[in-house]
Amino acid sequence: MLRISNRTVIGVIWNFLEQLARRGMGIIITIILAKLLTPEDFGLISMMAIFLALGQSLMDSGFTQALIRKKNAKEEDYNTAFYSNIGLGVVSYALLYICAPAISAFYNEPNLEILIRVSSIAILINSFQVVQIADLSRKLDFKTQLKATFPAVLLSGVIAVLLAKEGFGVWALVIQMLMAALFQTLFLWILNKWLPGLSFSFTSLKEMYSFGYKLFLSGALETVFKNIYVVIIAKVFSAHTAGLYFFAERMKELITGQIINSIQKVSYPALSKQQDDLVKLKSDYRKVIRVTVFAYFPSVAILAALAKPLYTLMLPEKWHHAHFYFQLLCIAALLLPLHSINLNILRVLGRSDLLLGLQIFKKALLALTLWIGIRFGILGVLWAQIINSVISYYPNKYYSEKLIDYTLMEQWRDIKLPFSLSLFLGLLVFYIGSNNVIGDAAYVVFSSISFVILYISLSTLMDPKLLATVKYFFNKRKS
Repeated sequence: MLRISNRTVIGVIWNFLEQLARRGMGIIITIILAKLLTPEDFGLISMMAIFLALGQSLMDSGFTQALIRKKNAKEEDYNTAFYSNIGLGVVSYALLYICAPAISAFYNEPNLEILIRVSSIAILINSFQVVQIADLSRKLDFKTQLKATFPAVLLSGVIAVLLAKEGFGVWALVIQMLMAALFQTLFLWILNKWLPGLSFSFTSLKEMYSFGYKLFLSGALETVFKNIYVVIIAKVFSAHTAGLYFFAERMKELITGQIINSIQKVSYPALSKQQDDLVKLKSDYRKVIRVTVFAYFPSVAILAALAKPLYTLMLPEKWHHAHFYFQLLCIAALLLPLHSINLNILRVLGRSDLLLGLQIFKKALLALTLWIGIRFGILGVLWAQIINSVISYYPNKYYSEKLIDYTLMEQWRDIKLPFSLSLFLGLLVFYIGSNNVIGDAAYVVFSSISFVILYISLSTLMDPKLLATVKYFFNKRKS
């Protein structure tokens, strides 16, 4: 049997494939929808995003991670989480239904009222899949999750495209959300054999909630401030600008989020089993992050470098201006693996109190950078994200160093080669592309292939052990 660290990275690989399939299909569908819809349609969705995300967080309330972390979860723990999530889902929907008119008035968009009331039905549907996902995550069974999520994304995407072609506008995006939730829930129940019983334990509820509510508050803060940019943009600027920004953010999230989510979903349940052995925990985290950044940094670098020709090739002219938004958002996302790893250490060790305090501090910092940045227009808002990401790294890593002695210099040694090579090659591709004379399509293909060859070759020459580690984990397919 593989050591937990190897099983963790294999889990990351399976989850990466699940994210790649789901998000890859999501990218294709989003691009098709962008051709059929307007920035204003995406702008309306962006205005609802923060409220739907908060409703989703309230519905979960940290029960998923509490259940995953529980060492000896019993059937009554599963049942308690299941019924609690459904109850909280009803509460979330009721709150959104009641608040819909006020949200509509805040943006001065009358259509938002009905859009929110219909879209938030997805939260009710999702409440039925939370425990299924937690059960599969505890078993590191991300292969089954792939079988459920990919067809759900595909079917809901096809329906949305057909509706967009028929002129349904923003409703195509709303129906896509509902169908994705419905199909994924249905497939999870078909593929996973867990069924709820009638037991319910208030002791279990109290135990999981005492851990989970801090994660909920921390997650709610994260949700608010993650979406605060688009809220401010929609309120201060226009639905058109908000749509351009939201589309760029969505494309960035579809791509970069796939690796980040793989880290969080896999490392948390797997490494929770090492919570009593800090030396082993640190060793395993270092292995996960080395393999992760090896793939993540070059992916972000090449996307940022090729943003302009990619937007020109794939999207109609009405979206071209957003390529610069996308570039800056990619730069802001560069440190996300480090943020994710450092914060997951707190979750694994059960320090949700520290996580909540850390989130409060960082969000106050974000509010300050946003307050300054908005004075310089939309580009100032984007640069505020980059500055905030860099500054936030230091409080994030503080507790990693304090709790498991994962120092700044050790983290830098783990990432310095992929980071330096990705930065150098990305700038080289960007500079040559500014003087492109061979056409956008040819340059994207040529530079992408050259980037990959140079990156792997230089990595092999400069650190053969790193590439050997990556190859080893990718060759291991069984836990």
